[in-house]
Amino acid sequence: MNKLMIALSPLKLNFTKMKTIQEFRQSLRGDLIDAQDEGYEDARKVYNAMINKHPRMIAMCTDVADVINCVNYARENNMLVSIRSGGHNAGGLGICDDGLVIDLSRIKFTLVDPDGKIVIAGGGCTWGDVDHATHAFGLATPSGIISTTGVGGLTTGGGLGHLTRKFGLSIDNLLAVDMVLADGRFVSASAHENEDLFWAVRGGGGNFGVITAFKFQLHPVDMVYAGPMLYELNEAEEVMKWYYDYIKHAPDDINGFFAFLMVPPGAPFPEHLHLKRMCGIVWTYTGPMDQAEEFFKPIRAFKKPACDLVGPMPQPVLQSMFDQLFVPGLQWYWRAHFVKELSDAAIKEHIKFGETLPTMLSTMHLYPINGAASRVSDEATPWAHRDALWAMVVVGVDPDPANKDKITDWAKAYWDALKPYSERGAYVNFMMDEGEDRIKATYGKNYDRLAQIKQKYDPGNLFRVNQNIKPVQKMEFH
Repeated sequence: MNKLMIALSPLKLNFTKMKTIQEFRQSLRGDLIDAQDEGYEDARKVYNAMINKHPRMIAMCTDVADVINCVNYARENNMLVSIRSGGHNAGGLGICDDGLVIDLSRIKFTLVDPDGKIVIAGGGCTWGDVDHATHAFGLATPSGIISTTGVGGLTTGGGLGHLTRKFGLSIDNLLAVDMVLADGRFVSASAHENEDLFWAVRGGGGNFGVITAFKFQLHPVDMVYAGPMLYELNEAEEVMKWYYDYIKHAPDDINGFFAFLMVPPGAPFPEHLHLKRMCGIVWTYTGPMDQAEEFFKPIRAFKKPACDLVGPMPQPVLQSMFDQLFVPGLQWYWRAHFVKELSDAAIKEHIKFGETLPTMLSTMHLYPINGAASRVSDEATPWAHRDALWAMVVVGVDPDPANKDKITDWAKAYWDALKPYSERGAYVNFMMDEGEDRIKATYGKNYDRLAQIKQKYDPGNLFRVNQNIKPVQKMEFH
């Protein structure tokens, strides 16, 4: 992809060392924002309003050349660096205190090859940008469940969402990347070029460089039969047991994540359910639309839902279904587990916390990662928990900073209660600042290989504002 990106960017390859901020500013096509600039307060905001960091500078990069200049300036001046794509990261790792934010949001383009079923997306794209471009051709690639999420952050962490059981994780559909390394080099990585780097970026997060373009495999997905089915909270035990048995053996065409939720007070939800604590399953069926009603007959026969909003819709509508609920600027606290089984004791704990959801937007989701995603080996990518049935996430969410402790305490207590019934580690995109041991547990037997690749491509750990994988330290003999 190098030639493509160079053609799109006014690259000047005779970069010289920049000693002053003014020289750095003049080297960029994009804006360099600091604390004295009028737009600084808005520029430093990220999706999670619980994160309140004050970077020294924010570089609004417009092309690869800007990114190279940013990386070189940060390295030469020993500056802390963070990489921001969509800004959705749970722990606010797209921003840093007293450092340089490399913001990719202006590197936004999509190139679709409908015959080859491929899309190339700029490092600043959101999944809404990709869905818009690919849906015109009746194609899609696996992503998340919120269309405002950045392609970069979600993909480098794994990429879990509505299409996981049918087509795998986002990293399973990633074909190549273009990226800027810690030494300022611009390289491509794929199964045929810099293979070790390509392996590492498919789940290893932002540890290895700044990705400026992603190349994905697309699949025929146009209309889906999808939406939530909601049940009374006193039915949760029965629903969870049925769902556990069903999703373990379900065909790949069906995906459904379980949730505890408080019903939003507005359409399309019936008024008598508004602000009621309930449980539910958000379904996605990707099989033939003329068979969807028949397919769902046994699901609907299990138990009549209190609210059934499942029906045919364009795939981008599904992807953006929750955008208006989970807008930027809310307070978020996340905790997560990988889960293999759902025992009676675990269900009892789930219901206990589902009954005490602290705020309207707080929730718990069980995202299935079986089906196609489970048929990729643990060694094929850094994702080391292919045998898990779910990625569980508990999120305390509220717009009011006064409720910060309330939602945080609930999420921590829920996480603690489910720990005995869960695996070590969690989906890296759902993790806050939880320490090195937690990161090692998440990557399992793949951690050492990641640390070796980190040593090769970023021995100085320039890219460390992330779920950090420390470079292997070479032993010295005296």
